[in-house]
Amino acid sequence: MKKLLGLSLLIIPLGLFSVVRAIVPVPAADQSEPIAIIGAVIHIGNGNVITNGIITFDEGLITAVGEAGAGINLTDHLQIDIQGRHVYPGFVLPNSTLGLLEVNSVRATDDVLEEGDINASVRSAIAYNTDSEIIPANRFNGILTAQVAPQGGLISGSSTVFKLDGWNWEDAMLAEDIGLHMHWPSYTQRERNPETGLFETVDNENYEGQTQLLHSLFQDAQAYSGQPLNLNLLAMRPLFNGIAKLFIHADEAREIISAIRFARGYGVQDIVLVGGADAFAVKDFLLAQNVPVIYERIHELPLRDWQDVDTPFKTPFLLHDAGIKVGIGGGATSIDRQRNLPFFAGTAAAYGLDRETALSMVTLTNAEILGVADRVGTLEVGKDATLFISEGDALDMRTSQVLGAYIQGRDIDLNGTQQQLYERFRDKYANQLER
Repeated sequence: MKKLLGLSLLIIPLGLFSVVRAIVPVPAADQSEPIAIIGAVIHIGNGNVITNGIITFDEGLITAVGEAGAGINLTDHLQIDIQGRHVYPGFVLPNSTLGLLEVNSVRATDDVLEEGDINASVRSAIAYNTDSEIIPANRFNGILTAQVAPQGGLISGSSTVFKLDGWNWEDAMLAEDIGLHMHWPSYTQRERNPETGLFETVDNENYEGQTQLLHSLFQDAQAYSGQPLNLNLLAMRPLFNGIAKLFIHADEAREIISAIRFARGYGVQDIVLVGGADAFAVKDFLLAQNVPVIYERIHELPLRDWQDVDTPFKTPFLLHDAGIKVGIGGGATSIDRQRNLPFFAGTAAAYGLDRETALSMVTLTNAEILGVADRVGTLEVGKDATLFISEGDALDMRTSQVLGAYIQGRDIDLNGTQQQLYERFRDKYANQLER
């Protein structure tokens, strides 16, 4: 790895290259020779840690992982001694808007929201922009794989899992059209009182009509024969034969139960709950239905005023302790929160979870929920060499410093807009101090 060769060599300052690099890094070249990272604290991603380990990979795949004295063959490998620094599997970000949204206030850069309530035929895959300046900002925190999901309406469309490096969406794609996203109608909504000017919680008067629309859609999709051509009904087919998952976005307990019962009533077997603010309140129901949860609200206030302020912090531990498969999401697709995924896991670790268990929630568990655990999520032989090296604990924003990363063995350029801006103003104010 270019910047890590110098650890047995020297770490080359990024600032030396800032004048010649583009803001969006060029996609990395394929791995050209076998690589061995030695002297590493290896976090496998499944709860195990090797304190003095070696990991080797070739042609984009991991070929060996083990203790330094395990006799791993290093012949003809480029050896990188990282001297006790940490190696992690790349974090897996679920339910993100990466590559679909650049600037919230500029409509031309927003491919997230579609008009209308039913958009089952929408595919995030073909709208994914590999030249997004936000992607490098996520990679710099160790996020190397992401589920990119459309938003809006009751049925938003299908999501795809991407490697965060590639020339175009076909290059970057890891798993295509893994599932459809359903946003269950809320029983209540927030409205401004015209007399007081304050926001109040009121009943959603459209709830019955919205749920009836979903019933009509699922009934039509079940009976659809393929003729006449209807793209929305055609896109629904994979839900009923088990090919695609149904990602149900819901937070309140009543909505969670109603949405899952609705889906089960139409024979949908593979369901994932996204959001899940009240998931612990319905834990027995989730266990009985065998529904995993992508919990999204760790760095938010509780859903209700009477709940403890630390309720969101400890919910992943409570769900895990109850036996529910729980992954940690990137903050309800908020573009300014997604890159903090590892620190969400760090907060969960501070509120009950074992640190390696918290790590697995943003690596292995997320990969399992998204159906890509055979490729990413842990550092095991035969899986993709998608990993990064950190100076310290990658779940702690005080010590996390990603020194280098690989995606399928490709040496990723971690420079980006924020790094360039940091160097620019660091140099500006350093020069002022010298005067």
